[in-house]
Amino acid sequence: MIAIPYLTALTTYFSYGLLFAFGQIRDLFRKIIDWSRANNLQGYAPICLGLEDFYTRRLYLRIQDCFGRPISSAPDAWFDVVERYSNDNNKTLKRTTKINRCLNLGSYNYLGFAAADEYCTPRAIEALKKYSPSTCSSRVDGGTTVLHNELEKSVAKFVGKPAAIVLGMGYVTNSAILPVLIGKGGLIISDSLNHNSIVNGARGSGATIRVFQHNTPSHLEEVLREHIAEGQPRTHRPWKKILVIVEGIYSMEGELCKLPEIIAVCKKYKAYTYLDEAHSIGAVGKTGRGVCELLGVDTADVDIMMGTFTKSFGSCGGYIAGSKELIQYLKYTCPAHLYATSISPPAAEQIISAIKVILGEDGSSRGAQKLAQIRKNSNFFRSELQKMGFEVLGDNDSPVMPIMLYNPAKIPAFSRECLKQNVAVVTVAFPATPLLLARARICISASHTKEDLIKGLEVISRVGDLVGIKYFPAEPKKQEERMVKLD
Repeated sequence: MIAIPYLTALTTYFSYGLLFAFGQIRDLFRKIIDWSRANNLQGYAPICLGLEDFYTRRLYLRIQDCFGRPISSAPDAWFDVVERYSNDNNKTLKRTTKINRCLNLGSYNYLGFAAADEYCTPRAIEALKKYSPSTCSSRVDGGTTVLHNELEKSVAKFVGKPAAIVLGMGYVTNSAILPVLIGKGGLIISDSLNHNSIVNGARGSGATIRVFQHNTPSHLEEVLREHIAEGQPRTHRPWKKILVIVEGIYSMEGELCKLPEIIAVCKKYKAYTYLDEAHSIGAVGKTGRGVCELLGVDTADVDIMMGTFTKSFGSCGGYIAGSKELIQYLKYTCPAHLYATSISPPAAEQIISAIKVILGEDGSSRGAQKLAQIRKNSNFFRSELQKMGFEVLGDNDSPVMPIMLYNPAKIPAFSRECLKQNVAVVTVAFPATPLLLARARICISASHTKEDLIKGLEVISRVGDLVGIKYFPAEPKKQEERMVKLD
């Protein structure tokens, strides 16, 4: 639970209330005008939302310059951000030819593989020349190359499972796989803060869905016990299958899953465990093998392991790893495997090469150095933010660290002021988070140097003072003294 300071909660409620009141008044006038123009549709219903898209029109459009900023370089520690402007109060944005070189604190490039790499890049280029950018076919038709087979073997070996299947998009990995794994008569018990891809996949499955309190094994046990006792709705028959879904690192909280305790509960009640490691695989653990390695969990105790290649591996796509029987079943039934275009061959080669670097199979120790560096960078940056007085969510070793903003006016203020000082950050608000829990999500990379981190901390500290988001008293020691100690 996030304990919001009383005054902060009060001003946040007041800000949203004011926004809502004035927005409703303006919508009243808009409704009158639209009523007079209703005949223009000639019997058609409006194809776009009208008054229902209140939040989009009254908040998002006013601050949309903080989102979707185009870049014109690789998402390395520093990247090029294209400057934009608007002549109609942010309803439309136009690009300029001006480029700002900014410190990148928003990309998921955890191990730095998304930029040019001495081992991965030449091999990806060679794969591009040999196989082309796309197979132009699904896996079951003409879309399986030797790279796809090698990738599935590499992933299975890396995560510690007998077999794996790879798909072309991380989001689809959850949303398309879950309806295949479970259906009507099944029970899905999902963490309350699971990603939208899990939510949509669960809804599409037709299974009964129940939610347990975020990262609370005791409440998970209560939910399991209650619903096993009750059985299916109306008929009260036993559930055909029970699936508990959690994430390794929660992308909006930066928090590690309490995996050992959750697995113990699942074993007790004979429920299957589905682990989403989108943000943890490659980023945590001594050898980058995710939360199972970090928390000392045997991968044999996790029934279905999911992950993506868009973070630590600097590529695209996702995977499911499990038993040979499970993966064979998914290859026969999953629509994302049967009908969607297979993962791009150069992207597949990028993943294979990145795994080899992480495991040291490239003949160097760069992988181990990257893993040590991201742990060092993440823990240093988190501790310094906390010392400055920011409210920072998440656990040590996690490269994701949300800084709480709360007030809607502070969302664009923080983002714009950081950009003015050449630091690019990602701000996150409703519907990605609860309405009152807006935040800036900092993502740290192994490619960040000590100087990069110090630069980012200095800018964030100044902007934090300016917009008033240091909700806790800073430590007595001056920031400058802490910085000198690092040198």
